[in-house]
Amino acid sequence: MRFRLATWNINSVRLRLDLVQRFVRAEQPDVLCLQEIKCQDDQFPRAAFEAMGFPHIAVSGQKGYHGVATVSKIPLTKMARLDLCGDGHARHVSVVLDEGGADRKPLTLHNFYVPAGGDVPDPVANAKFKHKLDFLDALTAWSGAHKTKAKNRLILVGDLNVAPLPTDVWSHKQLLKVVSHTPPETERMAQVLASHDWIDVMRRHVPPEDTLFTWWSYRNRDWRVSNRGRRLDHIWTTPALDGAAVSMRVLEETRDWERTSDHVPVISDFELD
Repeated sequence: MRFRLATWNINSVRLRLDLVQRFVRAEQPDVLCLQEIKCQDDQFPRAAFEAMGFPHIAVSGQKGYHGVATVSKIPLTKMARLDLCGDGHARHVSVVLDEGGADRKPLTLHNFYVPAGGDVPDPVANAKFKHKLDFLDALTAWSGAHKTKAKNRLILVGDLNVAPLPTDVWSHKQLLKVVSHTPPETERMAQVLASHDWIDVMRRHVPPEDTLFTWWSYRNRDWRVSNRGRRLDHIWTTPALDGAAVSMRVLEETRDWERTSDHVPVISDFELD
């Protein structure tokens, strides 16, 4: 099976539905994972996505905040939601992609939105930052609890709100005390990756020594000139899917679109035996 997977923090799906439609027309993803949809389940524009060719839809919504959705041309089964911190936030949805009765482990896709963490990188002074660290710790525990590492066929995507490598930010030195690239966050991200031997798909296609960004602040007057970006959006797979992601692209051009998100889509083409 071959399919195109895209992930995008859309920062309000109803506000930017026209941009999603433009993206889908141009790139034709088979599966699209969205974060920060900022609407409740019954407010999600299902009819519009069905018209785009996505009849299979899994939503975990929340009024005004957070929220994730996975829409697909491939049939979906076994939708589930995790509440890792027990706070009722809509930050995860998982689905199983129906490969047509293949006699092997299910292909499970996890769509996450990790808390941003606020502005102050101090868990004592900033409850939002503590929440983020707690969420990453819970993510490590959840991931590490999976058995049969060599056989699990899992894909994890989303806005993980951590730029783990020095080349995932515009200035490693200047951002060491800025939320998203502080040592407590990057160390926890490494722990999550190690907990189930996750493969960083994006860095399989772009060498770790090269800069790679998926987010540019709205505060930058000319984001291309300043290029003060961070890689906050990710695609991971388990070892059983190593090599299945045959391509990867970051759609930087969407950052130039009018009224766009501060994140850009990431696309990966998968080929499965």
